Amino acid sequence: MSTPPQQPPSSPQQPAQPPDQPPVIPAQQPQAAQPPQPTAYPYPNPQSPPQNPYAQPTLVNQPAQPQQANPYAVQPGYGYPPPAAAPSGGTNTAARAVLWAAVGAVVASAAWAAGLFLTGGFGDKADLRGYTAPANLCSGADYSSFKEEYPVDDSSPTKNAMKDPALDESVCSLSLKKTGSSYADAYLSILVDLHKKTDPGPEFTAAWKNYGDSHTDYDVTPVQGIGDEAYLVTQDTSNGSTTSGSRYATLAVRDGWMTYTMSYSAYLSSYESDTNPPTLDEVTGWLKSDTKATLEQLKG
Repeated sequence: MSTPPQQPPSSPQQPAQPPDQPPVIPAQQPQAAQPPQPTAYPYPNPQSPPQNPYAQPTLVNQPAQPQQANPYAVQPGYGYPPPAAAPSGGTNTAARAVLWAAVGAVVASAAWAAGLFLTGGFGDKADLRGYTAPANLCSGADYSSFKEEYPVDDSSPTKNAMKDPALDESVCSLSLKKTGSSYADAYLSILVDLHKKTDPGPEFTAAWKNYGDSHTDYDVTPVQGIGDEAYLVTQDTSNGSTTSGSRYATLAVRDGWMTYTMSYSAYLSSYESDTNPPTLDEVTGWLKSDTKATLEQLKG
């Protein structure tokens, strides 16, 4: 709300001043106090004009004008403060302080960048260790250990491949058949991922090491001697039966930024009554042997 104009107070006639004395300037009317403007600049605003002691006084019969915000004033948190203007005929103390502040900021930025470089903050190079993701993983993988139990080849396995600047991936899914079987007795799935932008290590460990926490009735066992880390995940719901339930096993491996899984699953109801399905110990042995052979082939 603006203040209504004030009437000029009546005052007695001012006596004439001697000619050799400077004129007496009437005192300015007090202005409404303005709250200080926030700023990240620690020194007086160089763009604010100096106060003129001989400026004309504000007319008392005019309402006080609100102070206009400086559109060029430095706002908190945005960039560096502008260099201070050198005072006429004096030492540029403020300018030198700002110069040293700017130099300090450059040095700090250089140290920050060097730290990121040393710690890999700008992005690590993918550690693929010579692995490839073939277009046809079904022909590029080794699963010969399963051939004695399942000698019949799958005539139409499912295979897919993808290449992207961030990820190369190959997938193979095939049916395992015993001699004389009309339908699949078991299934084998193989997956290889080449992570080219991000290190899969932490997420791989979290997902497979804790698989039993997120999936009910699965056993997780660390495996030594394959890649940087490997986990064997198994489940057997047959309860000793050879005609009901299922058996499942997956060997998951990480070697550098390459991840690999080979998974086996069998539904025992599909087996003939006079045959016994392989035990989990047999299956896990096949998975370990064929995984080692496949990883060697994927490096070639």
